[in-house]
Amino acid sequence: MDSTAQNRLHSIKLWPPSQGTRQILVERITKNLTTPSILSRKYGLLSKEEAEEDAKRIEAAAFETANQHFEKEPDGDGGSAVQLYAKESSTLMVEAVKRGPRVKEEQQEITIEPITPGTKKIVFDISKGKRAFIEADEAKELLKPLQEPGNNYTKICFSNRSFGLDAARIAAPILVSLKGQLTEVDLSDFVAGRPEEEALEVMKMFSAALEGFDLRYLDISDNALGEKGVRAFSELLSSQSNLEELYLKNDGISEEAAKAVVELIPSTQKLKILHFHNNMTGDEGAIAISQLLKKSPILEDFRCSSTRVGSEGGIALSEALATCTGLKKLDLRDNIFGVEAGIALSKTISLLTNLTEIYLSYLNLENEGSLAIVNTLKDSAKFLEVFELAGNDITAEAASALAEFIVARKESLVKILLSENELKDDGVITIAKALEEDFPRLTEVDLSTNMIRRAGARVLAQAVVGKPGFKVLNINGNYISDEGVEDVKEIFKNSPDLLGPLDDNDPEGEEYDDEDEDEDADEDGDGDELGSKLKELEIKQEE
Repeated sequence: MDSTAQNRLHSIKLWPPSQGTRQILVERITKNLTTPSILSRKYGLLSKEEAEEDAKRIEAAAFETANQHFEKEPDGDGGSAVQLYAKESSTLMVEAVKRGPRVKEEQQEITIEPITPGTKKIVFDISKGKRAFIEADEAKELLKPLQEPGNNYTKICFSNRSFGLDAARIAAPILVSLKGQLTEVDLSDFVAGRPEEEALEVMKMFSAALEGFDLRYLDISDNALGEKGVRAFSELLSSQSNLEELYLKNDGISEEAAKAVVELIPSTQKLKILHFHNNMTGDEGAIAISQLLKKSPILEDFRCSSTRVGSEGGIALSEALATCTGLKKLDLRDNIFGVEAGIALSKTISLLTNLTEIYLSYLNLENEGSLAIVNTLKDSAKFLEVFELAGNDITAEAASALAEFIVARKESLVKILLSENELKDDGVITIAKALEEDFPRLTEVDLSTNMIRRAGARVLAQAVVGKPGFKVLNINGNYISDEGVEDVKEIFKNSPDLLGPLDDNDPEGEEYDDEDEDEDADEDGDGDELGSKLKELEIKQEE
């Protein structure tokens, strides 16, 4: 390859960024906007929902600015565009922090969920106001309703407000007074921005105050617990025998922390929902969690996504799930199971006849693992509504089995999500032919980023456009020619809102062949210089 060709390939790798890289930046901006800082103490901290909206807007604006810069220097390597992308994102982020939350000051801080026919739950919720530190005086005023004689609160939500020691000292005795009354407690994200020593002490105070409460619901997510944090809640956790819902999301649950959870909770016999999302659990942690599953015979909803679980842990979880024969929802996305764990999971799925939702994206299942699961689901999960198998390197060779499964579940399927695979036209046309059958409940089909060209896009569009109740076809991120895009739009001319955006479609991608694909660097590999640069860039808030 001559030097000109090398320079051209280099520039392609640096700019434009992949969708995955852009999403990483959105997540990083969101995290910055929801992390207490000097600026946020002055202007107020954004809510998660508002931060996510702002992060998407900021990234899109920064991308547009950087892309315009790159287009003026098309022969460059893209490095200056990358730097501008990050700089513009940082500048816009600071502006968003200085703007402050959009929540109006007069908005009521406390919301009470009204009693509805058939329920006795009354909710005391302080999470809807401005996300900020809560001090002792404010805690006294804010928590007054919990001290009123005869109050009937059965659930409290202290999420989105950061308690320090002084505020915790006010809250703890008030909580003690609610023993025998509260059945649901949400302490997610309630020590944000506090020094570790103070945060752990606050956790211990709340734990002691709630010890012995007969809870059905407990959420201690978003607290960066780790093993120390889990053990700070030891009095609360060890006194719970009737929990029905337990949430430990984004808590830094490592191997040791997972073992602590298993050690402290005396019984999960009544557990119906168990969520471990976005932790660093790993294989050994997953093996520990599997012990909880074996003791949870009526579990209906299990989530262990983005937890760094590999093949060994995946096999352990899969085998343990065989105990949970009433499982309805299973979410194992974004782990590194591999083929062997996929096959182990397929054996368990044959026992999970009540499944209605299954999320198995980004598990490195490949064709072999995916086919094992699909063939099992075809014969077992008769009520399956949501089927997600994105990002598993599935090729056209697996399309026939996927089509057979889809037809077998045509009465129940609501969503079919197969994005970021390698089905190409041959595989997609096979699936599209299956979709020509009557699907009375189908609302969404996602085959984005599957190397689809004009022929596959046309057949797929024709298969779904007339279905009653259908809401969206996503075929973005493919290689559809300009003529193909016009064909698809023509097919959807009477219902354009059913066709998802095509802004990431690459008409020139039609010209790529397998050899070209081999030269392209994998998104997570060493060749993605843009991804590496962005990961090294820290987007910091100005003080």
